[in-house]
Formats: sequence, structure tokens, C-alpha cells
Amino acid sequence: MPAKRTKTASDEDAFLDQAHDDFVGWSRPEQRLREALAKNELQLYVQPIMALPENRFAMAEVLVRLREEEAKLLPPGEFLPTFEHYGMMPELDRWVVSRIAQRLARHGQGAFRRYSINVAEQTLKQADMPGFLLQTLEKLKVRADALCFEIDEDDMLARLSAAARFAAAVHSLGCKVAIDGFGRRATSFAPLKTLRVDYIKVDGAITRNILRSENALNKLQTILRVGKAISAGIIAEFVEQADVLDRLRQLGVGYAQGFGIARPAPIEELPKGG
Repeated sequence: MPAKRTKTASDEDAFLDQAHDDFVGWSRPEQRLREALAKNELQLYVQPIMALPENRFAMAEVLVRLREEEAKLLPPGEFLPTFEHYGMMPELDRWVVSRIAQRLARHGQGAFRRYSINVAEQTLKQADMPGFLLQTLEKLKVRADALCFEIDEDDMLARLSAAARFAAAVHSLGCKVAIDGFGRRATSFAPLKTLRVDYIKVDGAITRNILRSENALNKLQTILRVGKAISAGIIAEFVEQADVLDRLRQLGVGYAQGFGIARPAPIEELPKGG
């Protein structure tokens, strides 16, 4: 009777990869994503961010959708985990940077002073990303301060050293840095100072509850004080109601983003020059 073969780590990895492929529903997910990047089958959306004192759009966050058959667009939650699973987030982030830089080169900044691009944890750890960014900006003659890079609070806390190196590198080029979802888990403001952030995006759970929770209101007021002390703009996320927006204005919040301000739209629908 043949000896029973011991299950190895590679066997488990292969099993998990196959399970992931079955779960996603694509026969070859990695190949599908590489084709999407090569054939530009991803579509950029933008969600405007309003400067409250001036009551005008100042920035726009860049979002990504994936075009599927019959013109169906998949939201990020349906394909980003697969990019992450195959370690392809840096490739996606580079694709986004390239497309935004190309638009800025063709049409200028227009209505938005800058575009805010989400940067993945996998990208933070890549030492050559700032070099790629510099090459792209110089090649297309795009102003560096037209770009802001958003680092999620969870990634900042998990990879503080990598996040700090990335922030320092893009700052040296003239780009801006934002922390997204701040207040979700962070109990210290020290990382914000370490990264010298330009913007603090307040977690939506705080924003949505400022009218009914003293704790949420206190958190926002503390973030406002810290933002003033470190010269960082405060962006309230997930603003959906007019009374919340009014209260944010009263508190002196500088920026607001959410469905109550503007919904995401294809970047192609922006006016040329905007």
C-alpha cells in the first residue's frame, strides 16, 4: 500500500487559489485582470469634494469600475479583492496614475484643483512607485500638486514605516497626502504628524452621527483642532443629509464629500478642461 503523501504548503496555496477562482467566477482571474489593464477595460469615475467656505468643488476622488460584458460595470468591491489576492494592486495604482496624468496633460486641472488617488498597502511597500510617478509627471509635464494620494487609516497603522517613506517621497515631488477614514480605529494623532499629512478624511461613521452622538461630535471637534495645529485640511466623508452639511459648516469643517454633495460620475462626463 503506497504511503500517504503529506499535504504541503504549496498544496494548500494551490487549493486556496482554486477556491478563490471559483468564488470570483472567472476561469482565469489573474489573466482577466491583466487583460483589463492592457486593453483599458477599467473605467475611471470621480466624486467631487466641495470646499465649504467657498461653496465650490475643489477636488475629486478617483474611483475605478471594471467593464464587463453587456456594458456592465463592476463596483470596486467585486474586483479589487482579486487584484489584492494576486498582488496586482501596484499595477492598478500605476494604471490609475497614468490615466489621470494623461487627462491633466490634455485638459488641465479645470474645475478641480487636484485629483485624489487611493494608494494600496501593496503599493506603499514598493520602493519604485515614486520613481514611476516622477517619470510620469515629467514626461507629461503635469503639475505634481494636482495629485493627492490617499492612504487608508488601516494601512497607515499596519505599515507606518512604509507609509511614512511613501509620503516623504511623494511630498518631495510636490504631491499631497491624505489619510482616508481617519477615526475608524486610530487612538493617536502621532502618525498624522509623522506622515505630515495635507488632508484628514474623517471616517463616515463619525460624520453621519454628529447630530445624534456627543461622542462623534467630540471626535470631530478634536480632529478639527489637530488639523489646525498641523495645517491639515479636514474632509468630512459620507455627507448625505442637508442638516449634517449645515452643522459641518457651523463647525468650520473645510471640505465635504458624499452623496449629499455629488455622486460619482464617469470622468469622461466632466467638461473638457475640468
